[in-house]
Amino acid sequence: MASPSSSANVMLAIFEKKTVSLDLYRPLRNYIVFNYSEREAQNLEDDLQTIKQYRSEIERVPADSLPARRDMLQNYYKALCAVESRFPISPDKDHINSVYFTWYDTFKIKQKAVQQNIHLEKAAVLFNLGAVHSQMGLSLDRSAVEGRRQASMGTSTTVDMSVECAGMLERLMLAQAQECVFENTIAKGSTPGVCAKISRQVGIYYEEALAALNVAPLTYHFDKGWLAHVQLKAALFYAEACYRYGMELHEKEEIAEEIARLKSGISALSEAKKTSSKGAAQQLLDAINKLDANLNQNLARAVKENDRVYLMRVPQASSLPPLPAFAMVKPMPMNDVLDASKEKMFASLVPDNSAKALSRYTEMVDDVIRAQAERLQQGSELARVKLKEMDLPDSILALEGNLTLPMALKEDVDAVQICGGPAGLEAELQQLNDLKRVNQELLIQTEELLQKEATEDAQFRSQFGTRWTRPQSSTLTKNLQDRLNRFAGNLKQAAESDTRIERSVRDHAALMSILDRRPIESALPTLARPIMSLDANEDAIAGALKQSLRQLEGLGAQRAGLEDMLKEMKRKDDILPKLMTSTGSHEDLFRKEIAKYDHICEEISKNLEAQEQLLLQIQAQNVDFASTFNLEDYKASRERTYKQIEAAISKYQEIKENINEGLKFYVTLQDAITNVKQQGSDFVMTRNMQCREMMDDVQRQMSGLSFQENKGSNGYNYPSAAQSHQVTRSNPQPPADPANIPNAVRPPAPTYQPPHQPAMPGYTQNPPPYGAPQQQPPPPYNLQAPGPPTQHQQQPPPNHEYGQPAYPGWRGPYYNAPPQQPAPLQQQGSMPRPPYTVPSPCHLPPHQSGYYQQ
Repeated sequence: MASPSSSANVMLAIFEKKTVSLDLYRPLRNYIVFNYSEREAQNLEDDLQTIKQYRSEIERVPADSLPARRDMLQNYYKALCAVESRFPISPDKDHINSVYFTWYDTFKIKQKAVQQNIHLEKAAVLFNLGAVHSQMGLSLDRSAVEGRRQASMGTSTTVDMSVECAGMLERLMLAQAQECVFENTIAKGSTPGVCAKISRQVGIYYEEALAALNVAPLTYHFDKGWLAHVQLKAALFYAEACYRYGMELHEKEEIAEEIARLKSGISALSEAKKTSSKGAAQQLLDAINKLDANLNQNLARAVKENDRVYLMRVPQASSLPPLPAFAMVKPMPMNDVLDASKEKMFASLVPDNSAKALSRYTEMVDDVIRAQAERLQQGSELARVKLKEMDLPDSILALEGNLTLPMALKEDVDAVQICGGPAGLEAELQQLNDLKRVNQELLIQTEELLQKEATEDAQFRSQFGTRWTRPQSSTLTKNLQDRLNRFAGNLKQAAESDTRIERSVRDHAALMSILDRRPIESALPTLARPIMSLDANEDAIAGALKQSLRQLEGLGAQRAGLEDMLKEMKRKDDILPKLMTSTGSHEDLFRKEIAKYDHICEEISKNLEAQEQLLLQIQAQNVDFASTFNLEDYKASRERTYKQIEAAISKYQEIKENINEGLKFYVTLQDAITNVKQQGSDFVMTRNMQCREMMDDVQRQMSGLSFQENKGSNGYNYPSAAQSHQVTRSNPQPPADPANIPNAVRPPAPTYQPPHQPAMPGYTQNPPPYGAPQQQPPPPYNLQAPGPPTQHQQQPPPNHEYGQPAYPGWRGPYYNAPPQQPAPLQQQGSMPRPPYTVPSPCHLPPHQSGYYQQ
């Protein structure tokens, strides 16, 4: 299905910043001549010319291809990194002070920045590189799969160079890249659940970009069309996620949440159209209107089904969990692309001793980082082991009533409660009874149908004697009667199994009632206060211990921050420019630079010392706490509760599996009985036609008319019992084949379809061995309102115009029936309903059952 938003492929491109002409060649060459030699300047002429060419290309309006422009920007950035480490550019009189970098704001062209700082030049080049990438993504053909894939991979004084603007543009580019992935997902025909997750992430990225646009310094910096575009896209893809997620919920028959999600999506679109329609592209507005129509269409369908069938309470949108999201794109790492460490430009300007000194300094920094990281890790491990030995913080949580079950037991309880828990078993037992009643009624109706035909046949045979030459009904329906008898035996055996299940539910209701506690943790014992206390200092003892634990947690968080600080400091620690300009001893420089790490090392030492003292304090406090609150008795009580919950889960799983087997059995048996009833109806219809034909023949004979010249001695040659089977179903048991009766009216048998109930996990999926025929899944049933099944079988009125009589071997229609009038609503079962299927099992451990496996 095409996405309503697939036509909303209007996206935003970022344009490059503008600059002014600047000569880097002459200042750099002069610096080399002055600080090195003329010969060195001549040797580096090619590098100087390359820098000059790069700067000249930056100044020109881009006329070449976007990939070529991208490569040029990347090369120029790496060249600037080489220049930065070798040529000091600043207002200082000993530095290159004749170079002024000037760049204009790309969104407010009248604003500009002018600095004698190469960092401005590097930042502007990176901005333009990002702008080129955005243009490359939009230039690809996103109507094809490969095009969409490629499109998704893909200190300043002006606002466009601010941290806030860079962050906003990053979110915007991620949103548009994720949007390309969404278009590709729709084109591939992915499931609604997958499409919903990807669409939701598109909306999240647009929402983040919108939030940045609405705060300073970007609030009034962008054109209103940008704001309208981003806001509408955010609403569009949120609503798209609601639409796709609603489709998945409808398949699961979770109608109440589907209605809430659809309403939330419609509300988001309505609000966005009210506030942001001005300035937006018409193509985007059309996509929003199309999606809004689809949301309303699905909402109307869901509300109708809920009102007629499910009758579920629709939750408030605020009570729903957030829609799931899945990010398929991420910012492209530029470290490798822009790494200038291997750049050969101006390599000869770095003295060999400086390079060796830098390597030595790097080794010193690595030693410091490694040693401190090991100390931090050892401190955290020591705290964890000590707390485990003291059963902390579990005992404190027990005192506050905040305990949780062990993970495996918690998952089993959650699965039981999701399936309805013990409280929901009564409703499922009622489903069994309802299905059993429907099967019994179907069986009785079928037997009565065949008995009525046999009685009429006997009456005519008694009335006309030897003139009534067709076979007796009992010789033709023996197979059907045998199958009905077997079905009756199956129902009797199933009723006995149902009784055992009901008795088991009653007998174990008290045991399983613990599973209805919500949350289940409320069933766990709490650490009780002592009944008798001499000094009433329990609160003081517990409070002191909790305070110490909070302090210990704070020390752990501090260690994590110190480790991050070490790594960040090392990443930014580049002393090459200082090495190249230093005139003193390298060792003096090393001692000065490595001292930057001393304060972090001191903080680490203080942290570990504080933790050591605090652990000793906690150990003493825990001894008082354990003796005051009698922890041993609490632990024993907690273990008993765990075992009770485990026993309740086991019994619930056993009963749930038995109920599921019963549901599968009754559905299978209902299909079999319905099949036999249809065969019986076909048989009775055929016999009624033969009866009318024979009545006419007998009456003509009795009135003196003779047709001996054209017919046999017995009038019409009616088909014998063997011949009758030639026009019946291909099945050797039934006497008539509905496939050969194209115009025959086949009224639906009454069916029962219980509402969707979650089944228990891991139960056996093999059909129960009741002796009922194994059949393919039935065709979709018409949904019927609850109540007793209605009788649909109608005999044709005697004044119908029948076609040619059923001669032996005849394969034509039984009669030319006029169109029937619609049955009443309660007979038609007009409400749409998917076919009855046994609910899919929940994810619980399997338990074998014998109730329906006799």
